[in-house]
Amino acid sequence: MDRLCCFNGACSQFVGANSSCGTGKGRSFQNPIKYGFNLVKGKANHPMEDFHVANFVQTKGHELGLFAIYDGHLGDSVPAYLQKHLFRNILKEEEFWRDPKSSITRAYEKTDQEILSHNPDLGRGGSTAVTAILINGQKLLIANVGDSRAVLSRSMQAIQMSIDHEPSTERGSIEKKGGFVSNMPGDVPRVNGQLAVSRAFGDKNLKSHLRSDPDIHNADIDLNTDLLILASDGLWKVMGNQEAVDIARKIKDPQTAAKHLTAEALKRDSKDDISCIVVRFR
Repeated sequence: MDRLCCFNGACSQFVGANSSCGTGKGRSFQNPIKYGFNLVKGKANHPMEDFHVANFVQTKGHELGLFAIYDGHLGDSVPAYLQKHLFRNILKEEEFWRDPKSSITRAYEKTDQEILSHNPDLGRGGSTAVTAILINGQKLLIANVGDSRAVLSRSMQAIQMSIDHEPSTERGSIEKKGGFVSNMPGDVPRVNGQLAVSRAFGDKNLKSHLRSDPDIHNADIDLNTDLLILASDGLWKVMGNQEAVDIARKIKDPQTAAKHLTAEALKRDSKDDISCIVVRFR
């Protein structure tokens, strides 16, 4: 497993810092774009299961900003695998520069198949994912499976760039595949009474009832675009999109902004691991 922490944009690999690196920052080689990240272990009695990528790389005459949050469950093996392999698989797609959306979809599904076939232990657990690829500081591609979320700030307004894949909203797909959605009092809806998301990497025992294809959205980065926030559901369970944007916009340094957001989520008694990346464009 790669344990390299990337600071100040000095990393040339497609992977970023391991979850054990709790905080850090970096910047673009070519543009006035900066990022910061902060990861905080939740109150649950298990090892940290969130991993991330935050890095700028140069490839084929382009600069790419690569950012991701991987929120694991039933262990950390699947998010650790995603951290090392998902962006590599995306950029290995021959059609990436011509048709990035189709390439991202294929790479997500190929990576999920690798996880499921790698060995029984790796495929047993699972992970959500939200990934952002920033091309030459101008075009942003967001993809996600599960409930880790991407929120863009444009003209001070929060724009959700990902879709929360929850069993209650994708019940039809789950039941069509022979699964069911439980609605136990006092609990969130779960696939077959177990998983609180309807799309995920891994989860071999539930895979016949789950999807791993991502929703993909794109945006142009213009003068009105302030920042991007990627975070696991440990943040979004206790904080709204606009509220997070309003907090982050007031703090010039993105690493400090990420720390402030995770600290606020803890203050609001979030129980989950909390991971946050803030990318400031201006």
